[in-house]
Amino acid sequence: MHDPEFFRRLVVDAPDGVLYCDTQGIISFWNAGCQRLFGFSAEDAVGQSLDIIIPSTLRQRHWQGYDATIRTGHTRYGAGDMLSVPALRKDGTRISVEFSIIAFRDGAGRITGMAAILRDVTQRFEELKALRKALAAAKAPT
Repeated sequence: MHDPEFFRRLVVDAPDGVLYCDTQGIISFWNAGCQRLFGFSAEDAVGQSLDIIIPSTLRQRHWQGYDATIRTGHTRYGAGDMLSVPALRKDGTRISVEFSIIAFRDGAGRITGMAAILRDVTQRFEELKALRKALAAAKAPT
């Protein structure tokens, strides 16, 4: 299937968030799913740093990993493994997201940018947290 409209709709209209950023972490693509997840329109997000969705307490760790991936060309999240992290919405609320990445490379194999496919898993995360708490309470001596 080589219909450009098919691929455009697959990415642009996907319910999951799809974004692309350069090696500096500047967003250059933001789909409707990202707008739904994070509350930023494409006009708000494109040209901005990923910091708009990364909680300030996690930025240093994020950028260390991001820079290492750009520098070495290796990531454990590019083969379908999912990373679960807190993220920020435009209104400042925190959500939990899972994502995988796709590295884009030039002819020499150097990473030129990365795309992420993201999904809001806040409800599942909160349910698991409540179940763990209930289990711990049930196991506690009375």
